[in-house]
Amino acid sequence: MDKTALLGITPVLPSQDIDRDVDWHSKYTGFEVYSNDKMYACLKRDNLFIHLQWHADTKDDPLLGGSVIKIFVKNIEPIFNEFVQRGTVAKDKLRLNTPWRTHEFGFYDLNNNAIFIVEDA
Repeated sequence: MDKTALLGITPVLPSQDIDRDVDWHSKYTGFEVYSNDKMYACLKRDNLFIHLQWHADTKDDPLLGGSVIKIFVKNIEPIFNEFVQRGTVAKDKLRLNTPWRTHEFGFYDLNNNAIFIVEDA
């Protein structure tokens, strides 16, 4: 029996304003529009995708729920320096040699979704 090949995983983050959040990601993360409309957007950078889905921020369709994504990289310092230049993070936010054996930095988007860039140490 053939085994299914897992090809990747794509986070879908809640958004209160798709156009606003697409612009923010372009400026602060370098993820660019792959496709979008007013309710859903696919953003792409290299081989990675982030999807944004509009939510009404009501009891039945809450906006925020503590979404967290981790983007794993090799050679974290160049992308950290890029994000410092973009104004996404401050120069003192790179954590090297964490107790859980990573180098990493993180930030929040406009909907309070936590985004971490992580390199295994």
